[in-house]
Amino acid sequence: MTAVLTPPVPSPAAEPRAAARSLWSGRRGRWPLLPLVATVLLPALPYGTSGGGPADVASGIAVLVCVGRLLHLRQRPLSAGAALVLGLPAVGFAVATVTAADPAAALPGLVRYLQVFVLVPAAVFLLLRDAYGFRIVAGSLVLLAVVQGVTGVHQYVSGTGASYMGEDLRAVGTFGPSDVMGMATVVAYGLLAAAACALRTPRSAPAWLRPCAAVLAIVLIVPLTLSFSRGVWIATAAAVLVALALSGRRQALTSLAVLGAAGVVLVGGFGIGSEMIADRAASVTRVTSTPDRSVSDRYAMWSAAGAMWRERPAAGVGLKGFPGHRDGHASIGLSSGSDTAGAGQEFRRQALLSPHNMYLLVLGEQGLIGLTALVGSWAAILVGAIRRLWLARSRGHAALDCGLVAVALMTWSCVNFLYADIGGPTTVLSGVVLGLAAWWALAEPDRVSAA
Repeated sequence: MTAVLTPPVPSPAAEPRAAARSLWSGRRGRWPLLPLVATVLLPALPYGTSGGGPADVASGIAVLVCVGRLLHLRQRPLSAGAALVLGLPAVGFAVATVTAADPAAALPGLVRYLQVFVLVPAAVFLLLRDAYGFRIVAGSLVLLAVVQGVTGVHQYVSGTGASYMGEDLRAVGTFGPSDVMGMATVVAYGLLAAAACALRTPRSAPAWLRPCAAVLAIVLIVPLTLSFSRGVWIATAAAVLVALALSGRRQALTSLAVLGAAGVVLVGGFGIGSEMIADRAASVTRVTSTPDRSVSDRYAMWSAAGAMWRERPAAGVGLKGFPGHRDGHASIGLSSGSDTAGAGQEFRRQALLSPHNMYLLVLGEQGLIGLTALVGSWAAILVGAIRRLWLARSRGHAALDCGLVAVALMTWSCVNFLYADIGGPTTVLSGVVLGLAAWWALAEPDRVSAA
């Protein structure tokens, strides 16, 4: 006679203990995300412009935690494809440093570029275990955007913002007039993350999450508009359109109708900065007749970066070399700096030390080698993210919200770098965004599919 072995029936008292152990184990497994969340939230803290800020320190801790976990768990850090894509920009950085006229002066630039475009993205890629961790980091972007957006709207309403057209109206959040792109950048990140969540809400999410995400995305349009940052407007519009196109035709048409109605109400109905907004948008094309000074200065610096590249086409003038070579390549029409004031800061003249175009900055300082390596890495991430999102849609993937966030943020970065470059306390967030997009595009399928 064959004995049949049956598993013992757990006692009722053992079930709560097992659930508690499972919950505690899950929470312990999430602690490596803490330095990533801190990296996202800490740029809001004001600090001096010299040296690294709290967010840079947090990003360094995240990298160290990542290295420690890899050594402790003895895991293979990256697949061959991911290592190639994430490590490729380091080639251009190294060449530009070695070939610079003063390699020692280029070393700080090497450290900064490696931090933002290699180490932080790799740390984000490796510390995210599943879609839940991705959502925690993306939610931190939304929280930062809400705090900065509320601060910016208050600045506009109370007349305590940065100086703009003779009035202290420009919404800059806690970043001050010396970094007018800071608030606009983080608000755009939060807007895109909230919009993606509204378009493709996680299946396990509570019923209230989708309407709340949609309302947040619409409300964040207000501080984004009041930032008067033309490049951010263009990048955000492009990213939203890409996300809508990838979310489905019916949902795209509905969302566009809602966004159009919200724009009419906010700008037309309440008149939120409508005259200034129209003038700011029109100034982008006014280069020959009564141009905006910031526009003419920007085109002059673009021309200077192009002249540097033509002088040294392969490796450029070296990292951090643009300020030293600017005057020798710029036209006489370039002003010595931009005026900043307001938001608790006295009037000061801020030097123009970069061309406000990441692609031209890299081309001028790193040449074709650096530009090919950096843009090649970004293109691989963006194409991979779109491809995985397309496949996920056809297979009914549970983490489509992560894919939309990744594609929207990566699209935003690629477009925004046409009008901006790295600098300021939000620079480290570029690395976090690249890491989120790389995780969706390059991570192993089992990690991405775990929703």
